[in-house]
Amino acid sequence: MTAHERRASGSLASIFAARMLGLFLVLPVFALEAARYPGGDDPARVGLAMGIYGLTQGLLQIPFGMASDRFGRKRVIVIGLLIFAAGSFLAAAADSLAGLVAGRALQGACAVSAAVTALLADQTRDQVRTKAMAIVGASIGLMFALSLVVAPLLVTRIGLAGLFAITGALALACIAVLTWWTPAEPQQQMNVPRGRLADVLRHPGLLRLDLGVFVLHAVQLAMWVAIPALLVQAGLAGADHWMIYLPAVLASFLVMGLTLFPLERRGYLRAVFLVSVGVVALVQVGLLVATPQPTIPALAALLFIFFCGFNVLEASQPSMASRIAPSNARGAALGVYNTLQSLGFFAGGAVGGWLAKHVGFTGLFGACAALMLLWLAVAWPMRAPRPAKSAGEVLASEAQAT
Repeated sequence: MTAHERRASGSLASIFAARMLGLFLVLPVFALEAARYPGGDDPARVGLAMGIYGLTQGLLQIPFGMASDRFGRKRVIVIGLLIFAAGSFLAAAADSLAGLVAGRALQGACAVSAAVTALLADQTRDQVRTKAMAIVGASIGLMFALSLVVAPLLVTRIGLAGLFAITGALALACIAVLTWWTPAEPQQQMNVPRGRLADVLRHPGLLRLDLGVFVLHAVQLAMWVAIPALLVQAGLAGADHWMIYLPAVLASFLVMGLTLFPLERRGYLRAVFLVSVGVVALVQVGLLVATPQPTIPALAALLFIFFCGFNVLEASQPSMASRIAPSNARGAALGVYNTLQSLGFFAGGAVGGWLAKHVGFTGLFGACAALMLLWLAVAWPMRAPRPAKSAGEVLASEAQAT
């Protein structure tokens, strides 16, 4: 990667990380702390307060992505981060569950994931795009693991309102990073005519990836309906679950670095991608088998294998989406992609809970395995995108020439 690409990747990864840390800090403790608010005795309303963020995200990803194609990535990202900060401070000031719902809904209106990913794609060459996306994915994974450790400690000292205040402050810090650290948008990208959403929705390769990101995150959320309960059943207290999650996440990053990038350079991206889908499917089968009598070693091994496959897919999917999308509709394409990701979160939580209640954890993991196999069948005809000269490559070439 060139110095320009390292700067773009590092700055945008830090924006993703800071924003996601704010969200992740709240999630492990939200259900318990929200019950202390007036109206918090209604589990359905607590669930609404948690889930409404994903709903507003899903509704606004495409408009924000298309706006970034038309008005510029940075401008749209700043507006989104200001909305996110406002929602965070509204939730921090809330004195009832209704206030928390309003704050979470406003937080979700910061649907800038597509714009940030598109800006990263604009600033990097195809040859290093997956590595750049992996840096972003790794930063998000680390924030998730960190939140599992520090959220229970912080909430005892500053409460849920304090966590939301930290979230708002992190959003404002992201604006500073975007303004003073992230490189300027390539002029070539800003001056091209805007593409059409219809072109994105008719693209077979993009549609495969859209289905894939929906399935992957639906399965991830559905898994976590059952995983905490299985760990407790195996004898691990809830406060100690991070002892399983953190090593699994960190070790999986090492495996991804040793496999994905070298094999992609050798032309095996399609094979690595399909194997990773198969690995996640096999983990669901393993969890199905382990459910009647779960043990900590078995669950730890399965979670490590899951994160190995999951992280490869998290890095490679947005990279491929940005590479095969029309350059003048990249924001729209990634808007659709992130919309399906948000809807996957929503569906995984809602349907996963329904399955766990009506058919048990074995039925839940059986459904997840079937869904992953369906994705594998749909993805099988895929072809790895060919490298193309992007605005980031032109910029890097000009920088080297000077």
